[in-house]
Amino acid sequence: MLIEKEMNMKAELREINDNNRADCIALKVSPEQMQYIASNEDSLRDAKENAEVARPYAIYIDDEIVGFTMFAFDEENEDADDKYWLWRFMIDSSLQGRGYGKAALKEIIQYFKTNGADIITLSTKESNTTALSLYHKLGFKENGDMNDGEIVLKLYL
Repeated sequence: MLIEKEMNMKAELREINDNNRADCIALKVSPEQMQYIASNEDSLRDAKENAEVARPYAIYIDDEIVGFTMFAFDEENEDADDKYWLWRFMIDSSLQGRGYGKAALKEIIQYFKTNGADIITLSTKESNTTALSLYHKLGFKENGDMNDGEIVLKLYL
């Protein structure tokens, strides 16, 4: 039954607005995951400071906010491999282990495709094995580069 539910699960990305901002900020990762990602409040502040490239979204499953993601779309970047980044991706700690991350990442990949990206780049710490497993399952591969002490992964669309 769980497999069937997961296959039919559909994530939705919604813009952050006055109606969902507080709910988005309230989402938290577990204490042991805090070393891997900035808080959503800090991420929204970063989005404001980088408004020309940052695209923050709340992640919903069945009309319930479950996570947060933020992309960088830098079409002005001359390096074609460095234009489209998945900057942030998190699912609330109380909702992990239900397939929401996989459903959300599939929707994120579709967003990048729909919006003209041909490569998605992200980076994470090598010790973030849960996230790395998910990224690998959906086709991301390390390319040997490092970014601020994190390994870089790319997905060619």
